[in-house]
Amino acid sequence: MSAKQSNPRSGCLILLLLLIPSLPCLGEELRVARIFSDHGVLQQGVPVPVWGVAEPGATVTVEFAGQTKIITAGNHGKWKLELAPLKAHATGNRLTVTSGTKTLEIRDLLVGEVWYASGQSNMQMNLGSCANKLEAVREMVADPKPRLIRTLRVGNADTEKPLADLPDPAAWQLDTPANRRAQSAAAFLFAKELHDQLKVPIGIIEASWGGKPIEGFIPPEDFEKSAILKPILDLAEAGDLERLKQIEGGVFIRNTAGRPGRIFNSRVAPVAPYALKGIIWYQGESNAGKGEDPRNYRHKTRALAEGWRRTWKQKALPFYFVQLPSFNASAVGWVRLREEQRLSLDIPNSGMAVTIDLRDSDIHPSNKVDVGKRLAIWALAKSYGKPVPFSGPLFKSADIAGDHIRVSFEHVGDGLMVARKEGIDAPVASKNRALAHFELADEAGQWHPAEATIDGSTVIVKSDSAAKPIAVRYACAGAPTDANLYNRAGLPASPFCSKLELLPWAEEK
Repeated sequence: MSAKQSNPRSGCLILLLLLIPSLPCLGEELRVARIFSDHGVLQQGVPVPVWGVAEPGATVTVEFAGQTKIITAGNHGKWKLELAPLKAHATGNRLTVTSGTKTLEIRDLLVGEVWYASGQSNMQMNLGSCANKLEAVREMVADPKPRLIRTLRVGNADTEKPLADLPDPAAWQLDTPANRRAQSAAAFLFAKELHDQLKVPIGIIEASWGGKPIEGFIPPEDFEKSAILKPILDLAEAGDLERLKQIEGGVFIRNTAGRPGRIFNSRVAPVAPYALKGIIWYQGESNAGKGEDPRNYRHKTRALAEGWRRTWKQKALPFYFVQLPSFNASAVGWVRLREEQRLSLDIPNSGMAVTIDLRDSDIHPSNKVDVGKRLAIWALAKSYGKPVPFSGPLFKSADIAGDHIRVSFEHVGDGLMVARKEGIDAPVASKNRALAHFELADEAGQWHPAEATIDGSTVIVKSDSAAKPIAVRYACAGAPTDANLYNRAGLPASPFCSKLELLPWAEEK
């Protein structure tokens, strides 16, 4: 942000100022919310809130792109107005805020699509780390050609109370090779896909925090509103963190940022109501670690989405999230958390990028290219109306027929296929390979490996060890090495279990 200001003492009596040195002159306190700063991106097509602080009762004038809006600051000096919906604009404009003798100027603002990105370390993982392992990312990072992608990192420490503003001036980053390396890989690659398809500027506000459970991101009042989640808040406020670990759907709070609402207070509250198109979310690892109980994660996800939508006053704000990938064979909690994520799709206007096929020995898979693309196609299809396939097969029903089970799916598209995916290349159909990682449960509830075959838009599953099967599951292991069911658009099927009561929640405590 830059500012120009005439002398605030001009026209004032020097003698009066000497006698009353604490008397502020008009406009001395003029500020605009710090998220408005040079090189930012404003959301197109919707009213754009602009807010800040001035002298109580002072007149504030905001000008941008041919619009002039005037408002009077309230008794406490706060003011907020809305610009009328803007059209996408790839050339920087200047926003000016004037009150009395003071004028603030915010330069090089573009108009396009703005998304808020958050989660934990897999969202925070930067392009530089991915480039160290993937040649394609390394080339993209080094590309000297700038894109109209602007990014803002919100990295405030957690706070006990909601912040009214960011503590420091925001620093929107231009897209340059030097800046790219530090950007969130998932968020930037999502933005790149949108930019390439929509041909408008893209703004990303990225506020992830590695190693943090979802509880820190949920507004505190949303724990109060939920009978399922309120015990978490009560135990955290009482300081009984050991008991909190043991309750159904509990959480390990390792530091203050994990306490209910603490990250929301510092990284969401001071950003809203900055106009957005939607939210992308990549988190879950810290709710499904060893000994942790992923139960109720779907309710936590709903509280997060609904709480953020209420904060932004947008009931249908798009919310697209990443399902956890394959990690390691002992990651029992990850299996059930993936199911909780799949079941979170009942949240209106949500979508899930499946990543079970992105094999990597690291808890931070380097292939964020597919993560970004799979998030982006949800947005392109559901938020922008583009005619693109956006989801892989999702479990619909399991029909028991004697010695086998027929599984039906949503989002089959042009059909199912067995495929193999290598690196960031598109999956390749494998007609001679069998479907992997299907299992059937026998009458005693014991699971057995099963043979699965594609039959039209369904899969038939049978096993000699489960002659009278009662349930079916797919890719329900910590690290399925060859989850190979796709639709013909090349999008992977989500793991699923038809009887959740037969799927362990976590390791025995």
